[in-house]
Amino acid sequence: MALLDVPGVGSARARKFLCILKGWRGEVGQDTFLEAARRVLSEQQLSEYEGRRVAAEAQCEELRRNGVHLIAITDPIYPQSIISKLGDEAPLLLLCRGNLNLLQTVSVGFCGSRAASEKGLTAAWDSAFLLAKQRVNIVSGFAAGVDMNAHRAALSAGGTTTIVLAEGMLRFRIKKEIKDDWDDERILVVSEFGTSKPWSVGHAMQRNRTICALSNALILVEARSEGGSIAAGRECMKMGLPLFAAVYDGAPRSSSGNQEVLHLGAKPLMKSRSTNLPNLKPVIEILTPPREDDDPVELSNPAAGYCA
Repeated sequence: MALLDVPGVGSARARKFLCILKGWRGEVGQDTFLEAARRVLSEQQLSEYEGRRVAAEAQCEELRRNGVHLIAITDPIYPQSIISKLGDEAPLLLLCRGNLNLLQTVSVGFCGSRAASEKGLTAAWDSAFLLAKQRVNIVSGFAAGVDMNAHRAALSAGGTTTIVLAEGMLRFRIKKEIKDDWDDERILVVSEFGTSKPWSVGHAMQRNRTICALSNALILVEARSEGGSIAAGRECMKMGLPLFAAVYDGAPRSSSGNQEVLHLGAKPLMKSRSTNLPNLKPVIEILTPPREDDDPVELSNPAAGYCA
C-alpha cells in the first residue's frame, strides 16, 4: 500500500519490489522492505516511501474498520480471471468494499460514453436490468452516463453490481445518483490504486482493462473512435473476451467506435422486434447457464433481432 501511494510508482515497480522480497533468504522484516525499496525507487521516492510506510500501517487498520478488504495477488480470494487475462500486468493489490463474493460471480461489463444519447442510456439500462434478472453481475466504472445507468438498473432489478474505480479507495464517495439504491450486500467497490491516488486518464484506461478482466463478456455503448471506451473494446478483443456493441438507429456520430469494433469482429447487440428490448440471448448463451431454480426472464428470439 505504501509503495503504490508514492508518486510515480506504478504496478511495474511494485512488482519488481515484490520479486526482490520473494527472492530474499531469511526473515523478512522492516529493514528488508527498506532494502528492497532502495533497489527500485529514486532517492526522492524512497523518502516518500519511508514516510508513507508508517502511515500505511495505521491506514490499513482504518480501512479494515470501515469494511475495506485488502486482497493481495497471492490471496486465494484474488480473482483468477484477472491473473489469466492480464498476466504480469494484473494489479498486485485490490482494495474492496462490499460483497466479496461478487469477485467470483458470472459478470458482464459495461463501457460507454459519459454523455450518451437517450437511446444509448436506455440500451445500457435495459441490458443491465435484464442481465441482472438472470442473476448476472454487472461490472462498470463510476462515471456518469452508461456506467451509472448500468449500476442503477442492476440494483433496480434486484441484482448485483461491481464498481471499479479509477482512483484510490479513500477518495471514493457514494454519488447522489445511486445513493437511494445503495446496498452493501449487492454492491462491490474495487480499486487497484494507492489509497489516495486521484483520478487520471491513465488510471481510467487501466481501470477499463480490469473491468474486462472481471467480466465474462463486455457490452460497449456509444464509444467514440478515441478514448477509454473504445480502448476497453480493443483490449477486450485482445483478451479473447466476447464483445457486444449496441446497434440502433439514431446513434450519434460520436459512437463511431461501436462501428469500428463491429468491423473487427464484435457481435452486434440489437433489439427484438417483438419486445423492443435488447436481444440478450447471444450474451446469455456464452455465460454459465442459470440454475434450474432461477426464474427465467423472457428474452427475445435471436432471429427477430433488428436495428432499432
